[in-house]
Amino acid sequence: MDVNGVVAEGFEPVRDAFVRNFATGGERGAAVTVYRDGRRVVDLWAGVRDFDGDAENAGSGSGAAPWEHGTAQIVRSATKGVAAAVLLMLAERGELDLDAPVGEYWPEFKAADKERALVRHLLSHRAGVPVLDRPLTPVQAADPALGAAAVAAQAPAWEPGTDHGYHAQTYSWLTGELVRRVSGRPIGDWVATEIAGPAGLDLWIGLPATVAEAGRVGRVGRARTPKTAGPGLRTRPKRSVADAYADPDSLTSRAFAAITPLPDENDPAYRAAALPASNGIATADGLARFYASLIGQVDGGTRLFTPATVELARREQSAGPDRVLVIGTRFGLGYMLHGSASPLLTHGSFGHPGRGGALGFADPGSGIAFGYVTNGFRKSVTADGRAQALVRAVRGVVEPGL
Repeated sequence: MDVNGVVAEGFEPVRDAFVRNFATGGERGAAVTVYRDGRRVVDLWAGVRDFDGDAENAGSGSGAAPWEHGTAQIVRSATKGVAAAVLLMLAERGELDLDAPVGEYWPEFKAADKERALVRHLLSHRAGVPVLDRPLTPVQAADPALGAAAVAAQAPAWEPGTDHGYHAQTYSWLTGELVRRVSGRPIGDWVATEIAGPAGLDLWIGLPATVAEAGRVGRVGRARTPKTAGPGLRTRPKRSVADAYADPDSLTSRAFAAITPLPDENDPAYRAAALPASNGIATADGLARFYASLIGQVDGGTRLFTPATVELARREQSAGPDRVLVIGTRFGLGYMLHGSASPLLTHGSFGHPGRGGALGFADPGSGIAFGYVTNGFRKSVTADGRAQALVRAVRGVVEPGL
């Protein structure tokens, strides 16, 4: 497997881990980018653009397109961190009060005893509406008005603000509608003009036709998990977790089934929709540069968060048993925080994984920003073994004692 790109001196262990992911981890196509103090120190890519391409003969005339530097992929729930940034930037600008009731901006949301749900509850998975009694089809889910109406009418599974549980799919309509109510603009447009454009990111919520037509976005597929996933990670879930996913009536199953049947993630119509919980598309550099721009300047460009907003984003809001994921999770305002369920770099890191693959995060203490994307998704939810191997390599470089 030919690995392309560069690593700065001292970061060679990250390249070694990336190579091992292909040699023994079943990787077919992937990229990883790392920034430190606003400077790109790792930028690697390899394999095929499309999961169903011929990895052994990529670029040899077989018809399999190789992964290139600008190849982008769907990043699933890693999109949630981008959506959170929109709400935090609106708050930073004084257009949104995180401690105000959601119903102050979106009156219909007060239905079914949700009057006490605050904006910060939406961001920290405490709003109590991770499920829909009537799931939406993929076509319905792509309609922001239908999605917003569904979550507004939904009765909460618990009193908002009193507990937390991962809003796997409903996070799309909660955040998307709130941004529209506050700013008057669709969230995908807001990201394009206020985040991706100023920070120079290859990152989209709602894939533009021009990007799709350029053939830059690869096809994703289901990848098998190797029998050994590396140190510190389970290859099989605990019985309680497996039982929760197997029970169609559990909050776990219902949260992920808020869109039923599961959408075809390679469908152009799905990719063109703006679902900030699940269908953002990015390059590894776009994801890493996003987080680098949250905590500092990159190449003299725009810094997206003030230092105060960085601290706000990673201040713990929810911790302990997650009513949906059935494991202990930690959330700040829209971001997963470092913990056993989703290891990042250090206790001060904040970011978001994408189910079964992608990962993006920032660690303000070390100045590290990390982005990993892949075309092969596994069954893992919060911690993919390939991404974790790369994170451990970065940790070994910047924190040798850990």
